[in-house]
Amino acid sequence: MPPNSENYKNLRSFFDDEYHSLKAYAKSRIDDTTDRDAGDIIQDVALKLFSRADSLSPIDNIAGFVYNSVRNKVIDLMRKKKNETSLEEDLEKRLSDFTELLYGKIDNSYSEDMQLALKKAIGNLKPLYRNIIIAIDFEGYTYNEIAFETNIPIGTLMSRRHRALSLLLTQLESRESKSNTIKKI
Repeated sequence: MPPNSENYKNLRSFFDDEYHSLKAYAKSRIDDTTDRDAGDIIQDVALKLFSRADSLSPIDNIAGFVYNSVRNKVIDLMRKKKNETSLEEDLEKRLSDFTELLYGKIDNSYSEDMQLALKKAIGNLKPLYRNIIIAIDFEGYTYNEIAFETNIPIGTLMSRRHRALSLLLTQLESRESKSNTIKKI
């Protein structure tokens, strides 16, 4: 890639001037920012564009060209994520079916009332408690990953999760005791 080509110079100037705007645009286009980083998207697009800058015909509208490339990259990532999710769900179902074949039907599930109560209790938590519960217990992130992304110390994250679990237990026990009192009456 000759760094003296006109496309290369125009792209470099545009990325230097508009990096933060491009990053904000990418961030606005992605649904779930927990597993995607707008900066990574911009870097991928820049790498691809710079690597073939000399083979492209002259680009008249640099801004439109780059923003379209970013939009297309976001769309590709969204499609890829949907396919990965369905594959993961399929594998989980197969594992569950296989387990049932080996051990028979195991009923360790919670009642629908308990599931709804848990969802409601999680929804009622303060955002900093709710976010750590969702990230660790439902999305499978590690404390190290979250600490790296958020610059929050691991000890603080562990403390928040412990406090959130304590609050959830208190809410669910309170609900259960109310339910038992009503049944006795």
